[in-house]
Amino acid sequence: MAPANQDQLPFLVSGGGIGGLATAYALALKGFPVCVLEQSAEFKELGAGIQLGPNIFRALDRIGLKDAVLEDAHVPTALKMRDALTGKVITNMPLGQNAVERFKYPYAVTHRADIHGTFLNACRNNNLVTLQNNRHVEGYEEHGESVTVTLQGGERVTGRGLIGCDGMWSQTRERIVGDGKPRVSGHIAYRAVLKRDEVPDDLWNPDVVLWAGPRTHFVHYPLRRGELYNLVAVFHSDHYEEGWDAEGSKDLLWQHFKGQRPEVLRMLERINIWRMWVLCDREPVKNWTHGRVTLLGDAAHPMLQYLAQGACMATEDAVCLAEKVAARPKDPAAAFLAYQQERYLRTARVQIMARVYGEFYHARGPTAELRDQMLAGRTKEQSYDSVAWLYGGP
Repeated sequence: MAPANQDQLPFLVSGGGIGGLATAYALALKGFPVCVLEQSAEFKELGAGIQLGPNIFRALDRIGLKDAVLEDAHVPTALKMRDALTGKVITNMPLGQNAVERFKYPYAVTHRADIHGTFLNACRNNNLVTLQNNRHVEGYEEHGESVTVTLQGGERVTGRGLIGCDGMWSQTRERIVGDGKPRVSGHIAYRAVLKRDEVPDDLWNPDVVLWAGPRTHFVHYPLRRGELYNLVAVFHSDHYEEGWDAEGSKDLLWQHFKGQRPEVLRMLERINIWRMWVLCDREPVKNWTHGRVTLLGDAAHPMLQYLAQGACMATEDAVCLAEKVAARPKDPAAAFLAYQQERYLRTARVQIMARVYGEFYHARGPTAELRDQMLAGRTKEQSYDSVAWLYGGP
């Protein structure tokens, strides 16, 4: 706990997504007042399913939310990669009890709204957290012992520090890093969610299954204790549109998945409306902190989705940041630097490896053959060893 005579100014958190709420709750647990400034009219999470590696549950355990997140989640028995053209299994990593025995925590999948809701409820039930909507942060000024943010409309709010959790297109990042717009990967993701009864029995699968095709991949898995079914189709395209929730063209989708396995095509046929987003990331940076202002989650280290680690890294960030602030309650600037120092290499590795995995998933021709040779025949232990750096940490 922070000392009783601490400065009573709150920490200001710009952004009320998964990273922002996790940060607010983690800081509040350490005894610090926090004010979350969310630009939208309500706290909600767009999107559909996300995968939760054992590493996020290690972080959630440290703030007492592991069981609450698992209540809404589905725990698959395996991660499988199959060839989208031939149907053969390329590799299979057992999960469930096997993963728990190796990494001490489970691998699960959940709806973004469910984990966001868990963080939101935790914040609402903590009297040190203030949640404010319709509060768009336009800028900030540092004053040595405090930070003042300027909101749209001119109102100013002062805190003892500012944590920018404002995502891929972070305005806070532009002040600190100044690296312009995100890097467009050339990949587009379409996502959709079906009810369980909309999925034919022979297509429903309790596992996370990835169909790897030439310049495409398709992933499906259950959500919300098996009540829903999450679908994500990714393909190469030069199309660019900012944001996470545009409607996707079915003609464009079919053009890229033409000729793939019947299991893939039959599943794609079940969808009437797809939501799409353009996959972007940024180059890793060593510094995302200036004085009493720091970045977290996608604002600090946006990554492609191929390792399914965006929410996991943001939650790890939040727990680490709160612990560093608690260790230096009178010096947020030093605490923010200590947090950055502990996190930047791990998050940079995830950013880089997510790009590599994207190349693996979308390989074609000889590259795909080499991938299959490398992955085929791996033992369970070898599969676990390949991700121990990620799931076994931090």
